[in-house]
Amino acid sequence: MNLTQLLPELLKGLANFTVGNALMILVGGILIALAIIKKYEPILLLPIGFGCILANIPLAGMAEGDGLFGLLYRVGISTELFPLLIFIGVGAMIDFSPLLAQPRMVLLGAAGQFGIFGTLILATLLGFPLNEAASIGVIGAIDGPTSIFVASKLAPRLLAPIAVAAYSYMSLVPIIQPPLMRLLTTKKERSIRMAYAPRPVSWRGRVLFPIIVTLVVGLLVPEATPLISMLMLGNLLRESLVVDNLSKSAQNEIANVATLFLGVTIGSTMSASSFLNMDTLGILVLGLLAFGLDTAAGLLLGKVMTVLSRGTINPLLGAAGISAFPMAGRLVAKMAQEEDFDNFLLMHAMGANTAGQLASVMAGGILLTLASGSV
Repeated sequence: MNLTQLLPELLKGLANFTVGNALMILVGGILIALAIIKKYEPILLLPIGFGCILANIPLAGMAEGDGLFGLLYRVGISTELFPLLIFIGVGAMIDFSPLLAQPRMVLLGAAGQFGIFGTLILATLLGFPLNEAASIGVIGAIDGPTSIFVASKLAPRLLAPIAVAAYSYMSLVPIIQPPLMRLLTTKKERSIRMAYAPRPVSWRGRVLFPIIVTLVVGLLVPEATPLISMLMLGNLLRESLVVDNLSKSAQNEIANVATLFLGVTIGSTMSASSFLNMDTLGILVLGLLAFGLDTAAGLLLGKVMTVLSRGTINPLLGAAGISAFPMAGRLVAKMAQEEDFDNFLLMHAMGANTAGQLASVMAGGILLTLASGSV
């Protein structure tokens, strides 16, 4: 092959490089910068950003057919394997004792899913079919694995923007929630102290909890069974105290490897041709709206509970009712201490936060039940 034949081959990638590719590579770079510089959910945003860059290198073919990411997509996303493996790790990390000691926090977890269904209705009014509207609405749970699980079943073509929105907003919880918390509560309400003297939760109760929850949710919302069962399996590994190695592996090696592969595979679907369109912009805006509505609904129910309890419940707990565990719970505790340094709400907030985790899974199952016939 002479130089005149070789040169076009060497420049083939540049010849197919578009402005859209350049914009998406910039998006990937921004996600990586947020992960490294701002430390916003680096375990998620860094691999997503790098996968986005790879997806926009023309003719690389890594996301197609038998390419690496095409294979990972078929094995881990289409089969829902990666989200389910991550849920085993999440379950192994969660201590449900604060929720079991304060069952009323279930109400805040339920309220924290209001935005999902409100946004579903709005998305259908804007012209999205029911299956896509349901996938967009679940972004409001701020639960990446649940969002991916639902979208991969109901709206695979929207998987990339939905996953990016869910994980990006998860990383921005400390930025998005505080203004709403200050807007919807007064300084006096944020300063309400709550003594933590819960009833003790027995070891037997902690072991039975994941088994009972799996049976109850599975029978009531069968579509949620894959998610809730893996979450509860991880929790059973933790609470049984007889498989410590499995529990640690679920929290570390299994969850980390699944998250890495999930991130780069989702990023590899962010090609310019599939990502740069009005649907993506609409998904990002609607997802943010769902997040805001979930937070607002939780805070408003928190205020109602404050009144009914004669001022003994801090309404900030409502903001922990979303599924962003443990970030939302920690943020609520931090906001309370900004008003009163001796006000310790962490354990109460974790009760609401773990309730939100369970509620988001059930909401995802309900959406699958409602919209599966429209796929």
